[in-house]
Amino acid sequence: MASSGFSWTLPDHPKLPKGKPVAVVVLDGWGEANADQYNCIHVAQTPVMDSLKNGAPERWRLVKAHGTAVGLPSDDDMGNSEVGHNALGAGRIFAQGAKLVDQALASGKIYEGDGFNYIKESFENGTLHLIGLLSDGGVHSRLDQLQLLLKGASERGAKRIRVHILTDGRDVLDGSSVGFVETLENDLSQLREKGIDAQIASGGGRMYVTMDRYENDWDVVKRGWDAQVLGEAPHKFKSALEAVKTLRAEPNANDQYLPPFVIVDDSGKAVGPVLDGDAVVTINFRADRMVMLAKALEYADFDKFDRVRVPKIRYAGMLQYDGELKLPSRYLVSPPEIERTSGEYLVKNGICTFACSETVKFGHVTFFWNGNRSGYFDETKEEYVEIPSDSGITFNVAPKMKALEIAEKARDALLSGKFDQVRVNLPNGDMVGHTGDIEAPADYETTLIEVADN
Repeated sequence: MASSGFSWTLPDHPKLPKGKPVAVVVLDGWGEANADQYNCIHVAQTPVMDSLKNGAPERWRLVKAHGTAVGLPSDDDMGNSEVGHNALGAGRIFAQGAKLVDQALASGKIYEGDGFNYIKESFENGTLHLIGLLSDGGVHSRLDQLQLLLKGASERGAKRIRVHILTDGRDVLDGSSVGFVETLENDLSQLREKGIDAQIASGGGRMYVTMDRYENDWDVVKRGWDAQVLGEAPHKFKSALEAVKTLRAEPNANDQYLPPFVIVDDSGKAVGPVLDGDAVVTINFRADRMVMLAKALEYADFDKFDRVRVPKIRYAGMLQYDGELKLPSRYLVSPPEIERTSGEYLVKNGICTFACSETVKFGHVTFFWNGNRSGYFDETKEEYVEIPSDSGITFNVAPKMKALEIAEKARDALLSGKFDQVRVNLPNGDMVGHTGDIEAPADYETTLIEVADN
């Protein structure tokens, strides 16, 4: 909030000369850690980065991108691309999703807000559905927050609860899903002992069910919709533990890509489809992989796939996932109010900016960089370019991704003379790193060499 003495005017930089463009290049997923055979950056040949580090060691700085340095609860929290780009774009620290939820749960404030009071109206005659990532990774959700929400909702009148789980294996070890399901089943069993009808209703792997982002593949969301809302899936089991163990036993199976499944009763009927009068909460606090499901749950004119049946529900997100779209319109915890970001300062000082990345990180140099804000501050002074990521191919198979295309756009922007700041994100280190393929990044440094030559 601007104070009476507040000014948008930026003083001249003490060292950087006027008239020369500044390039801000984010190598997503690139960092320094203990040197061992599992450290891809240490193992790879990295002449470009070595030359930058050794050529000007006095300018080489290590910056923390996790924990309290980016607004997360503790330094045990690994951080993620979203909070990192929030901090880079804002230039200062704001309490982030996980921390905001922790604070709201600890204080009980989460149960006093409009969002919870809204879904609470369904508790008397309807079912409370909780949909999200079952994990303690702290990137998109946390198991302990789900446990607290289950406890709090049951104490405040929820009589029938269904949990729709998405297995992780990306932010945590593959195979950890079994332990998470066992923990959740134990909690739900204790609720049943108290007379609350609480069960796991459906599930699937996060990269195959529900958690797509940037509208890359709506079929991922549809598979989730069919299982969670319609109660339909190709695999049916009597328990979630049986489901995960059985599906993981298939050849080449892993937590990220488990197929969708539903839990059925003795008669073969799904135990937890979403029906008229029910309440739905998406429990993830991170926005990017919940926006698509939120649109399917909330938009009356949704047309990305045939929803078949659209129940009349009360829906709330753990947080609001897109402030510009006001999506969802109801949420349990208010998102961080990130204002006065660097992008806004620049346009108010007449400084023209260019931002570019491929689809998987385009939102990070625009939406997250600008404080979780969609669109331009001033489209006469900004240009954003999204390069479509390859779909249907895993990044370890094509680790170059779109780095060369991003570099070419950045080069053209710098040479155009139109822009004072050019910011880009090269996502390879992050996206290829997520595949866990130790051999794949060898091609990435070759890409960097070609990018540098450009």
